[in-house]
Amino acid sequence: MTSVKEFRIDEAATDDELGRGSFVFTDAYSVFDWGQMPDSIPEKGASLCSMGAFNFELLESEGVPTHYRGVVENGDVVPLEDASSLPWEMAIDLTQVPDLPHEGREYDYDHYHEAAGENYLIPLEVVFRNRVPVGSSLRRRTDPDDHGLAFDSWPEEAVDLDEPIVEFSTKYEEGDRYLDRAEADEIAGTAEIDDLESIALEVNRIVTEQADSAGLVHEDGKIECLYYQGEIRVADVVGTFDENRFSYEGTQLSKEVLRQYHKRTQPDWVQAVEAAKAEAKQEDIADWKSLCDVEPEPLEDDVIETARDLYCAGANAYMDMELFDAPPLSSAIGAVQRL
Repeated sequence: MTSVKEFRIDEAATDDELGRGSFVFTDAYSVFDWGQMPDSIPEKGASLCSMGAFNFELLESEGVPTHYRGVVENGDVVPLEDASSLPWEMAIDLTQVPDLPHEGREYDYDHYHEAAGENYLIPLEVVFRNRVPVGSSLRRRTDPDDHGLAFDSWPEEAVDLDEPIVEFSTKYEEGDRYLDRAEADEIAGTAEIDDLESIALEVNRIVTEQADSAGLVHEDGKIECLYYQGEIRVADVVGTFDENRFSYEGTQLSKEVLRQYHKRTQPDWVQAVEAAKAEAKQEDIADWKSLCDVEPEPLEDDVIETARDLYCAGANAYMDMELFDAPPLSSAIGAVQRL
């Protein structure tokens, strides 16, 4: 199980064939790479499943290959529009995910690819950015002129980009890290890094246009991909409020709301997480969480309700559907602003 969704295997992938399985979405949430937090957010899982299915069907209609097969209802796999109730399970094609041995923070990608052959999950996350908000890690790692921006230093407000920035980060390392293009190309294996970038930009275009039609701003996001017999297909889940950052009238409409809330209300825990990650890096230890001696506290009931309305109202608006019993998006955003 991942931190927020279960992974089911019905038919395992082989060297030559894709398998069959599904994601079962839960109401759990995760921030700062912690894994499952103490609370759950009602109907969050259904909102992520719905948006993920909607976006996969949108990508397929635009000619982007994916691992999506449909949503599961009473054991049948159907398109989202044919589901008669809120979907929680998504049927997908499966690829191989070999072991990634490591000693400390040194990972053996040669072993991964020797075991993977021509059918594997590419062990990268491909990140695209349309805006650089205050607090973005990009500001800590790069200067504006690295991206052709005419600033001596990063301004104190969000920066909108004329062209998206694409970056690559690790997928299976204990602490994710951003990579230069040469290292990302090596980690990608047989898959071409230029092709991954092109697919990411196309996904970004499609999600951005859909968001724009709903009055949302698509700030950034990521994709994961599989490689199967010479073709790259978009995998995992795409364009949800957990994978991507959206905003509405200047207010965040994504998991970032919960991240920022924890920064304001549980700073000791957030600082302990940051310290544990830094210590693990310094000591060459993969499991940073074992070094963290502070646990997150549960959320108040009104915060959980606000988060629920954010996910459900946002999904309704993005898809231009009324799947969820939720307030108008403007009301949900107003509650977020009052947190």
